[in-house]
Amino acid sequence: MLNRTLRATALLALVAAVAAPVAVAAPAPSSPPAPETVTVSSLKGDARMDYPVANQEVRVSVDARSTYTVGSIPQRSRGTFRISHAQDGKLYWGEFKVDCLTTGGPTATVTGRLVRTSPGHPWLTMLDPHTRMGVSFLVPEKGEARIGLSGATKKGEPLLTKCMAPSADAKVVDGGYTLRDRSNY
Repeated sequence: MLNRTLRATALLALVAAVAAPVAVAAPAPSSPPAPETVTVSSLKGDARMDYPVANQEVRVSVDARSTYTVGSIPQRSRGTFRISHAQDGKLYWGEFKVDCLTTGGPTATVTGRLVRTSPGHPWLTMLDPHTRMGVSFLVPEKGEARIGLSGATKKGEPLLTKCMAPSADAKVVDGGYTLRDRSNY
């Protein structure tokens, strides 16, 4: 009987010795938070748009990129776009610093603030400095590409809203664009 009691006591002591470190062990460290997923969109190219006035040519060149973390509004946009208008033997152009590039499938919208113009451009007297303009693009894998221009607001009028432009309603008649939507990367 004493032998049985000693064995039972030894067994209980062994179980207690093995279980004790588990009971006081610190919880496993939590894994570090997952990094934010960053996606990128880009739009690049130069094209002439169909313009209804004979002997005039409008071209839009763009080199823009955006980074996104969550949602449809980019966290950061950068780049430039240029609108050129040849008329009456003169070439007028305005260069814009991109403040928004949004993309979705084969479409993109770019807005920016006017930073430079060609000498003598009518915009110098018609528009407030750093006015915002917007351009929309349809860049399908197959078929006709299209462009839409917002125009600019007149002096003293409210600025066009960031990330906004009209529908891409004018055909691209020469040149083209490369669009990489953030879902394509």
